[in-house]
Amino acid sequence: MFAVEEKKGDLFFRIFVQPKSSKNMVAGIHGDALKVKITAPPVDGAANAMCIKYFSKFLGVSKSSIEIVSGQTGRNKRVRVVLSDTPGDGVKRRNIVELLTSYS
Repeated sequence: MFAVEEKKGDLFFRIFVQPKSSKNMVAGIHGDALKVKITAPPVDGAANAMCIKYFSKFLGVSKSSIEIVSGQTGRNKRVRVVLSDTPGDGVKRRNIVELLTSYS
């Protein structure tokens, strides 16, 4: 079951990456992860960089707010979204959780 965890204000979730796809998109759930199709090939960190770029646009946060914390060389990854404690980020946090969990 896919879930978004919150720890110390940051959000964590798992993704399953399918590289060399025809377009970047969320394609549903794969086990306990969000399935993400990425156009970049899985070489020299290109797919990881594309994941960060895609999720920054998809979630409406800066690229520096997205971090792949585990799974850099595999298809199964754990992603961290860093949000500050400003009043507007509480609303943004809820919106991100709702957006991500809408696929489960």
